[in-house]
Amino acid sequence: MSLEWRARSTSVSRSLAWSNPLAWWWGVLTVVSGVNIAVWFVLYRQFHEQLTGSLGGPSGIGLMLLLSAAYVFGCAFRSFLPRADVQRICLFDTWLSSVVVGRSVATVAEICFAAQWAIILHQLGTMTGADTTLNAAAVIVPLILIAECFSWYAVVTTNYLGNAIENSIWAVVFFIVGAGLCRLLPEFDGPVRVVLIIAIIGIAGYLAFLMTVDVPMYLSRWRAGVADGSKLLGPLEGLRDVSTRWVVTHDLAEWKDEIAWMSLYFSAAVWASLALCVCYSLESHLPRYRTEVTIASWSSDAFAAAGKQQSVIYLPALPPLAHCRPAPPVCEGGSESGT
Repeated sequence: MSLEWRARSTSVSRSLAWSNPLAWWWGVLTVVSGVNIAVWFVLYRQFHEQLTGSLGGPSGIGLMLLLSAAYVFGCAFRSFLPRADVQRICLFDTWLSSVVVGRSVATVAEICFAAQWAIILHQLGTMTGADTTLNAAAVIVPLILIAECFSWYAVVTTNYLGNAIENSIWAVVFFIVGAGLCRLLPEFDGPVRVVLIIAIIGIAGYLAFLMTVDVPMYLSRWRAGVADGSKLLGPLEGLRDVSTRWVVTHDLAEWKDEIAWMSLYFSAAVWASLALCVCYSLESHLPRYRTEVTIASWSSDAFAAAGKQQSVIYLPALPPLAHCRPAPPVCEGGSESGT
């Protein structure tokens, strides 16, 4: 390590004083992430009996907590060491701030978050027989895998169009999730319906943010790059660049467009991940909040099916026609006619 590098690093680190708004922003992110980690451990302790019991299998609450851990701790790591991938900027000069590390952590975390939504929709769709919800659950993870490919394309080549496509796919995914949740509204009443409405409102707000702020921002950067004739990186050159180059900057102007989405991403999205664990654990309590119309419809269908089954099982068999003998004719005197 050269003395020149050390001097630059020391100078930069001192510039992140509390007089710099970025220091306060980073401090808030750090505190929020610490609280999120603490909440995850509380949930883990709360569900410990279920983890060691019948629900501890690969499709139970244990899996949901594991997926949530990947997202909670992944977001905490990225909030402790913020970076903007395509620009290659970060707050702290360490190899952990390299884009390849941050993007790898983000990829795993985002796939796990998508899997959580798929599991919860599959749970509710199976319980209610809602095909729309089940179909939504089936397409979430495949679409997010495609979105991650575009994200890596953008990071490696520095082409913001990949970011725009990635976030557009996220918008499509959560539109589908919202549709799946809307389908469940007639199936539940009481607190469960309230939770569904809150989730739908939150998703609507997220979609509005994506389509009015996030995607237009990346499209604007892409158009500016095309107008300036910016050179895109090739695959090998880009992989080397994301692994070895990161630029430390504490200039608020460099970060101002990242603050909004990072703040929501590392707070509200993590809270959603934790909430999904709680919702999944309440599966045994959900039937009591099914709507009366749904229960009555289910009961009538069940009785109808039982009636059909009984009519088939208990229908008396008729004797064969070949063994039937007509009654002999009777004479006027009341005696039977002989042969």
